[in-house]
Amino acid sequence: MTSKSLIYGHRGVPVKFPENSLAGFAYAISQHIDGLEFDVHLTKDGVPVIMHDETVDRTTNSHGKIVDYTFQELRQCTLSNGEPVPSLAEFLDLVSGENVHLNLEFKTDRQYYPGIEHKVLRMVQQTDLVYPVVFSSFNLQSLKRSYAIDPTQKYAFLTSAKIGAPEAFAKSEHLEGLHLEHYQPVHHVAERVWTVDDPSEMRQLFDRAVSAVITNDFELAQDVRAAVWDLW
Repeated sequence: MTSKSLIYGHRGVPVKFPENSLAGFAYAISQHIDGLEFDVHLTKDGVPVIMHDETVDRTTNSHGKIVDYTFQELRQCTLSNGEPVPSLAEFLDLVSGENVHLNLEFKTDRQYYPGIEHKVLRMVQQTDLVYPVVFSSFNLQSLKRSYAIDPTQKYAFLTSAKIGAPEAFAKSEHLEGLHLEHYQPVHHVAERVWTVDDPSEMRQLFDRAVSAVITNDFELAQDVRAAVWDLW
């Protein structure tokens, strides 16, 4: 039988909790989510923190670029549930020993943070994790730097474009996977599709047994996958 596609919570579970919040991540783990997708930046003083945007404007009560805040200053910025912006260290404490896959995105395509790959890889290596982390980025150079630091990890390229000869591309760039906005046939390479919230699209992807579906509503995806799995 074909393997069941995994379900990753995109920035946790933003249909119920603020995106990239510890409360959302904790809830998802408590409901036996397969995996969590999250985004990492560096503060002005080099502390890895979890947030999607390069600025705090959209998701906190403050304004400005993450890179212009020290970590202690950033902690004064709160999410809509009152939580401070979480650090990567807090997140890793939360997931340590938990039966959950992780997809860590280096947010380096618009704002590059010198040294982020080395710092993040070291922290992950020091954490007791059940599964290897999948490190992804729209910035291929970040993945190349990471591979040079630690070639044993899993690296995946993020793109909204169709990739020509995806298997050859993945092999040449030392990629374990491709994280695609739109499905395309890919063989011998992990394919994780984002961000899928429509049930009919979910069904199609589960029928095709992609490696993973990344979604804002993992509980809906769990229900859709269960129905597809029952048909199998």
